[in-house]
Amino acid sequence: MPVVGIPRALLYYQYYPMWRTFFEALGAGVVVSPPTTKGLLASGSAKLVSETCLPTKTYCGHVLALHGHADLVFVPAIRSLEEQVYNCSKFLGLPDLVQATLSERPEVLTIDIDVNLGRGSVLHQLTKLGTRFSKNPLRLKRACDAALAADTAYKQLMLRERLTPPEAIARTYPDVPPELEIDSSRFKYDLRTPLTVAVVGHPYNIYDGYITHNLLRRLRAWGLTVVTAEMASEEGLDAGTLALAGHHYWTYEDEVIGAAGHYMNGGVDGVIGVVSFACGPDSVMLSQIQRAAKLPGARPWLGITIDEHTGEAGLVTRLEAFVDMLARRKRGLGRAAAAMRQGDN
Repeated sequence: MPVVGIPRALLYYQYYPMWRTFFEALGAGVVVSPPTTKGLLASGSAKLVSETCLPTKTYCGHVLALHGHADLVFVPAIRSLEEQVYNCSKFLGLPDLVQATLSERPEVLTIDIDVNLGRGSVLHQLTKLGTRFSKNPLRLKRACDAALAADTAYKQLMLRERLTPPEAIARTYPDVPPELEIDSSRFKYDLRTPLTVAVVGHPYNIYDGYITHNLLRRLRAWGLTVVTAEMASEEGLDAGTLALAGHHYWTYEDEVIGAAGHYMNGGVDGVIGVVSFACGPDSVMLSQIQRAAKLPGARPWLGITIDEHTGEAGLVTRLEAFVDMLARRKRGLGRAAAAMRQGDN
C-alpha cells in the first residue's frame, strides 16, 4: 500500500488524528513532514510570489520536504464546513497551487469539501478519496466512522486536559517526530505576579515554533499560564463569536474571533492575538477584536502580526512590555480590592 504524506502546516494541527486514522484504516502508511526550519520555509517561499501569505509559503515548504518520503501527499480543498460560512481562498485553491508551482513533490491526493453542495456531496467525496485504497464499501464506512471517532477523542483530550494540539498529538502518536527541541532556560524573565494569558489565532500560526519564535514556550518558560481556543468549550467559542461578530462568516472563525470573545471578558489577565500579514480574513477579524478590546471591562489586548521577516528581538520586546503591564495592572487591582475591603470593615 502507498504511503501518504501529511504536511505539518495549515490544517495539520486540527485534523491530523482524523486523517491518519482514515488512511491507516484503509491500509495506507502515513508520514508527517519535519518541523518548520529556516531552510524549509525558504524552499516554499522561493516557489511562490512574494505577496503570498506566510502560512501558504510554509505549507509549500512542507510539501517539498515530503518529496522522496511519501508516495502521495494529502492536500485537501476545504471550501465550507457550514452552510453559508466560507473559507479563505488559500484553502479553496490549495491543491491547484501545489500542483502548479511545486514540481518536486509526491503525487497530490485531494478531496473537495463543500457543505453548501449538500451533505451527500461530502459523503461522495470521502468515498471517492477512499477508493484509492479500497473498493470495499464496508471498509470505507468503517474508516470514516473511525476517523470521526478519532477527531472527537482528540478534541475532548485537549479540552479535558488543557493541552495544545502538538501536546495532544505527541501523547497520542509517539512515533510522530516532535516539534523542535529548544533550550527554554535562555528565556529569561522575572515574573513575580502569577498571570494567565489567552493566545488566540489559527493553529498553523500559533503552534509553529519557528515562525512565532517559540511564543507559547517562551510565555510558559516565563511562568505564565497559557490558554488557547482548544481549551474552551464549543459553546463558549460560539458565544464569543456571536458577541464580537454577530454571526459566523469565516470557516475557523472560532479560532480567532470566538476565542478572543470568550476570553476577553473573563478568566484571563490578558489576550494575545497572532495573525499573519497579507491575510484578508485575519485583518477583518483583527479589527473586530481591537474594537471590542476598547470596551469597558475588556481584558488588555496585544495584537501580533507575523511574516517571514518578523524578528525575534522586536517580538520579545513587545511581549515583555505587555507582560509587565499585565503584572502592574493585576497588582494595582489587588491593592484597590484590599483597600475596599478595609474600608468596609
